Amino acid sequence: MLIQSVEHLGKSGDVVEVKPGYANNFLLPEGLAIVATDHHKRMVEKHRVKLQELEKARLATLRGLADQISKQSINVEANANDEGHLYGSVGASEIVAALKANGYTISADQVKLEGVLKELGLYTVKIQMHSEITTELKVWVVPSAAH
Repeated sequence: MLIQSVEHLGKSGDVVEVKPGYANNFLLPEGLAIVATDHHKRMVEKHRVKLQELEKARLATLRGLADQISKQSINVEANANDEGHLYGSVGASEIVAALKANGYTISADQVKLEGVLKELGLYTVKIQMHSEITTELKVWVVPSAAH
């Protein structure tokens, strides 16, 4: 039984069937699930309303953060040649670092790139805050000052 919602598996309180290795090595040690006994099912039913309120509050917080991020425009410096082609590339980790410098903390797996950025210019990057909440961020790839 899931304690927290797990993407591609289910929501909090759902009873799911998974392979023993997945349960023993990931879900149980991470505190994402417990073994579904009658006692646990009764406890979850009792607290389901509370869990739903907590999830609603969490989603509201994430929506607010997504709204703030959508209003951001960040600059990522990169070394480029005179034609604007990058010597390397800009990926999720550089975008996460630039957002962190602006006071927003997200993880690299929330940045949904369709491929690494290899040219100077403006890009619109999708940021997935939650399975139900996606926002867009404007990313300017600019030449580094050292160039």
